[in-house]
Amino acid sequence: MVDAEAPVGVVGVGYVGLVTAACLAHLGHRVVCLDVDAAKIEALRKGVVPIYEPGLEKLIDDNAGRIKFTTDLDELLNACTVLFVAVDTPPSPSGDADLSRVQAAIGAIAEHGGERLLVMKSTVPVGSGERLTADLAATGVEGIGYVSNPEFLREGAAIQDFLEPDRIVIGAFDAADGDAVEELYRGIDATIVRTTVATAEMIKYASNAFLATKISFINEIANVCEQVGADVREVALGMGLDHRIGPHFLQAGIGYGGSCFPKDVQALKQLAGNSGYHFQLLSAVLEVNHLQKRRVVAKLKQRIGRLRGKRVALLGLTFKPNTDDLREASSIVLAARLRGEGAVVTAYDPVIPAGAHDQFPGVTIVDDPLTALEGADAAVLVTEWSEFARLDWAAVSVVMRGRLIVDGRNFLDPEALFEAGFDYDGVGVGEVRAPASEPS
Repeated sequence: MVDAEAPVGVVGVGYVGLVTAACLAHLGHRVVCLDVDAAKIEALRKGVVPIYEPGLEKLIDDNAGRIKFTTDLDELLNACTVLFVAVDTPPSPSGDADLSRVQAAIGAIAEHGGERLLVMKSTVPVGSGERLTADLAATGVEGIGYVSNPEFLREGAAIQDFLEPDRIVIGAFDAADGDAVEELYRGIDATIVRTTVATAEMIKYASNAFLATKISFINEIANVCEQVGADVREVALGMGLDHRIGPHFLQAGIGYGGSCFPKDVQALKQLAGNSGYHFQLLSAVLEVNHLQKRRVVAKLKQRIGRLRGKRVALLGLTFKPNTDDLREASSIVLAARLRGEGAVVTAYDPVIPAGAHDQFPGVTIVDDPLTALEGADAAVLVTEWSEFARLDWAAVSVVMRGRLIVDGRNFLDPEALFEAGFDYDGVGVGEVRAPASEPS
């Protein structure tokens, strides 16, 4: 039986695991966190949080008395019967989710023995719960329950999303196991969706795929707007006021990235294909997202000519603001394409240290925006960090050689740029030049 008084275990203290542990502790639970990375565990014991997430360090510090970090599996399992599994499921070369770390974690837990309740936070393909529990049964392991409890955390707002969620999804083979997980969320006011394991797994994939579809759709609309002279910002406003559509994820830009959307859309498409169904819509979603980066390069070539020898500055590198996550970031593809065209690329991001970076070969990463912009023939805003809205464009005009700013997120104020003498090019708004002054 599950011991309701025992600490809750969290296996894997990456982004999802660490946020889950901190928020469970905030709810009053004692938590034991396990990770195989000894350096990460030692840093956490010293109060050093290895990821950038607003409010996370303080939340861990405030609840330090209820959180323990360890690399010792026996220590975890001797203390905990409920275990949240939050290890990575990166894409495999085939496009499927790689479950090797999930399987290794579950195998080690099963080998230890004892009754356990596994709560799957890792994003796993539909049908994984059935297969994982069948594998355990085939080896004679008994007494291990399984619940699918997918996460819906936005990087940069993860704590709010955990503590004030739109819904909590719990898929269980056994109702009592689902009840035990639901009890852990006591104190959170949210709709609880109780369902089967396979349905819970599909809810996660379907949610991310739909949001990615909205992004690619509005980007397609933006591209048409540029051809016909419409403004995608006003189009999105008009669309979003329809309650059937809503305003969220209708911000045109240079595409989505991060740890979830790219791999989850690809994994769902792959899952459908493996099941004999060709998911045509998701193929288009992926293609549109890929092509958005190419359009930025095409705009630069159209406006300033051949890029060989030209200096281009990138403002922002992370896939979104308020995170240090570079996974599937648009900046990586954009920087590589610019370098392939022969451009000299400099970059600045508030949370990416200056110097060489293995994901940006040949790119000079500096520690302040003016240095990145110095001598640039053009600049591209890639990530909408708030500090870029406060840039002194008059000072930028002194150090930049060219006058073109490509706003990849429609985030900057065109009027402020016009006043400083710049030309502005957004996404779905086309080339916008400063209005001609009236004759005196």
